[in-house]
Amino acid sequence: MLIEGILAAVPTPFYPDERVYFRKLEANVARYSRSLLSGLLLLGSTGEAVALGDAETRDVLRVAAEAAAPEKVLIAGVGRESVKGTVELAEAAAQYRFDAVLVRTPTYYASQMSPTAVLHYFRSVADRSPLPVLLYNIPRCVPYDIPVELIAELAAHPNIIGIKDSSGNLSRITGTLEATRGASRRTVTVTPIFEAVTGRMLAARPEAGNNFVSAGDLAGGTAVATAPPVTPIKTRTREVGFQVLTGSASILLEALQAGASGAILGFAACAPQACQEVYLAWKDHDLKLAADKQARIAGPGQRIVGQLGIAGLKHACDFNGYYGGRARSPLLAVSALERAEIEGLLAGIRN
Repeated sequence: MLIEGILAAVPTPFYPDERVYFRKLEANVARYSRSLLSGLLLLGSTGEAVALGDAETRDVLRVAAEAAAPEKVLIAGVGRESVKGTVELAEAAAQYRFDAVLVRTPTYYASQMSPTAVLHYFRSVADRSPLPVLLYNIPRCVPYDIPVELIAELAAHPNIIGIKDSSGNLSRITGTLEATRGASRRTVTVTPIFEAVTGRMLAARPEAGNNFVSAGDLAGGTAVATAPPVTPIKTRTREVGFQVLTGSASILLEALQAGASGAILGFAACAPQACQEVYLAWKDHDLKLAADKQARIAGPGQRIVGQLGIAGLKHACDFNGYYGGRARSPLLAVSALERAEIEGLLAGIRN
């Protein structure tokens, strides 16, 4: 699976009584689908995945997949404390035609997560997952920073295709890129312009309203609805290696220049266009424009996502036309002063 470009880490909306607000999730995903984003991550850290039960997780994945445009790459956060629990959610994501799963290191028995245990966990999940696996390194939330040499070992697994590194450490990303440069390359299906082909694109069928009735059937008094022929999607193939994506908007341009294939960003949930502009300028080799666009989002991204956290990002979504709402307890809402600060930071970054 090709995972390239900018993907938004989507928040999970809640009613005031903390039930999942599925209609707002549908609306947000539909709006993201009209953007230039490459795809969406559901139920990562930004999606408050650890605060949802398994039944809620399945419902969020189902609703998001139904609302997303077929061409958007969908990644599901499925990490649980056991291999069994993680694989069961990966199977649910496959049922809803997600394209890959994001898997974090188990945290509760952190003192027992030796390199051997971590290797066993990720390899066991990858062996049994019906979808390709992205490793998830987020040391500010998980008390474990996956060693680069461990990532290099895991990159040899045929079903582990990349990593989202949310450490914010550029030298670490550079080290990961170097350590995984020799990983086996994979052949992936892409469009004629080398963009990802998703499972939902391949599964798409003509709408029933396109059926037609022949003149002969009408003359004979028999009405038979016949579907028009399905036009196959034109595809080609592309070779990709181990795909490294940053989770930090503040180092987006530097990570791309180092060789990262893209980014999965919480800040893209409230400012997808601003994040996408950095990537597009870099792709066009306009490094001055890319640097200007990067400078525009670095400070606001660090303050809103890195410091004010989920509640801050959700208010930023509210301010920029998406539904954010409150975070699920015990996370606290931002103060009035913090709300005003967020709105000031986003004054020049509207959608």
